[in-house]
Amino acid sequence: MTLNISIADPSDREKWDNYVLNHPSGTVFHLTAWKDVIEKSFGHKSIYLITEKQGKICGIFPVFEIKSLLFGHFFISIPFAEIGGPLADNKETEQALIKKASNMTNSHNAQYLEIRNRKEMPGLKTKSLYYNFRKQISPDHDENLKAIPRKSRAMVRNAIKKGLVSETGRHLLPEFYKILALNYHRLGTPIFPKKFFKNFLAEYKENAGILLVKTREGKLAAAVLFFIYQEQMVPYYAGSDFSYRRLGPNDFMYWELMKLAVEKKCTIFDYGRSKEGTGSFSFKKHWGFTPRPLAYQYHLAKAKELPNLSPANPKYRKKIRMWQKMPHTLTKCLGPFISKNLA
Repeated sequence: MTLNISIADPSDREKWDNYVLNHPSGTVFHLTAWKDVIEKSFGHKSIYLITEKQGKICGIFPVFEIKSLLFGHFFISIPFAEIGGPLADNKETEQALIKKASNMTNSHNAQYLEIRNRKEMPGLKTKSLYYNFRKQISPDHDENLKAIPRKSRAMVRNAIKKGLVSETGRHLLPEFYKILALNYHRLGTPIFPKKFFKNFLAEYKENAGILLVKTREGKLAAAVLFFIYQEQMVPYYAGSDFSYRRLGPNDFMYWELMKLAVEKKCTIFDYGRSKEGTGSFSFKKHWGFTPRPLAYQYHLAKAKELPNLSPANPKYRKKIRMWQKMPHTLTKCLGPFISKNLA
């Protein structure tokens, strides 16, 4: 039977989100709130594919079209997200959605379609770049602390001893953005506009928040923007002031977030993605989380080889060093114009 695949419209929002929430592979990124944030923050065009059977959704595929002078013309599921790709009732529907998106990529004369999958799907070229770190947590704080390997647990206790404190609230956006911009500059990465994070808080409402870490003297040390999805705590954008690293602000921040996860009745702590060989990859392993490879897959249209927009690409090293040497105030002004296409 040929499936009828159409483009979702505003009247499909509730059905779409209910399907995501009830699908075993659904994520915080598949929700229409993510679509709204990207459209409002950057103006990228979304083409959300949906298929129904007897009036009931049996598959969805969230896709965005990106047109960039710097990085070209491509389709992606989903920009700025760790996971994307189709959700479907069965493999037949899943493959039909992929075929539809691939044909769309071809007809729009784009370079490629990128699908961010947790597991590899057949018929697509695969790039192993990121690993995910997630595990179950206990409802008991003491058990969670004991589950952290000795060295990282010692960093948490040292941070508590040194007087670090945390605060949680949506009103902390200015402080969060200040610490994130500082961290991005140190890493040589263009910062996103502040409205990007403001839109996350507005669209996800009580399911998004900010946790801030300060020193005993009240100085900003670290901050994280997190999501709560289906009893999962998902810290996503985070940064810290490198000058306070001896105090262990990152270890303390994630410990405080894990405590908050328990209070919010979460059973999964999802540390997100990291590239192998990076500091964040090692940090998460040292916290006792097992890395699991993600399958970023591609349908190549005009492109002849797999794209590589990662900062780890050697061709970006010179640009990264140049960005790091630029005045911080200048990078805060220029960053939002570049980062909108770093999907």
